[in-house]
Amino acid sequence: MDAVHGSAPVVAAISSLTTQEAVALAKEAADIGCDALMVLPPYVYQGDWREMKAHVSAVFRATPLACMLYNNPIAYGTDFRPEHIQELAAQHQNFEAVKESSADARRVAAIRAVLGDRIDVFVGVDDAIVEGISVGAKGWVAGLANALPRESVELFDCAIRGRRDSAFDLYRWFLPLLRMDTVPQFVQLIKLVQAEVGLGNTRVRAPRLELAGRELEQARETIRVALRNRPQIVKNHAVQSSR
Repeated sequence: MDAVHGSAPVVAAISSLTTQEAVALAKEAADIGCDALMVLPPYVYQGDWREMKAHVSAVFRATPLACMLYNNPIAYGTDFRPEHIQELAAQHQNFEAVKESSADARRVAAIRAVLGDRIDVFVGVDDAIVEGISVGAKGWVAGLANALPRESVELFDCAIRGRRDSAFDLYRWFLPLLRMDTVPQFVQLIKLVQAEVGLGNTRVRAPRLELAGRELEQARETIRVALRNRPQIVKNHAVQSSR
């Protein structure tokens, strides 16, 4: 919050082993001036729906801030299905959005079918953004935007505005990199792309380790091939580079 100085909204991720700590973190985030929260299920323990509802409901009740629910059954083993999201939305007015990372674009349509515009659905898996928008997603929690912000914004704008040909052309170029957001080493891979474009470094915190050996070589080759054919974004239109 000190670094941003109000120049951009700050959304704090609330992730904890325990409900008690999650509630305390949510309260602290509001106290220091955060604008909204992204609420995760408890990690390590994969409870049933009754327990997961109690956990996220406690966080929602603990804060006046707008909340986004992070649904990532692949990584967390906890799945908030559309009927669960509907139940939470009926009980918590500050529950305003869901980051849907099931990697199934049908989930976006299913959530919209039961909730309409009550909840904004954000795509949380980079290589499903065009599909997600086509069935009603309103936003994107993007990974590769950390390394390639201009291309990410252009892709989102093309998709949301229905410029299908432009969206597909850019998507086709971008997919090898966007798929790096969908594997366990996504942090290492995104930071590697950042390093290759001069927007960061490859350092990660343990237990993650930097990529090495053949895995690193293959990733660098994928990135460098993409960058050699990087499109030029001109006046909000993707134009394929002649390089």
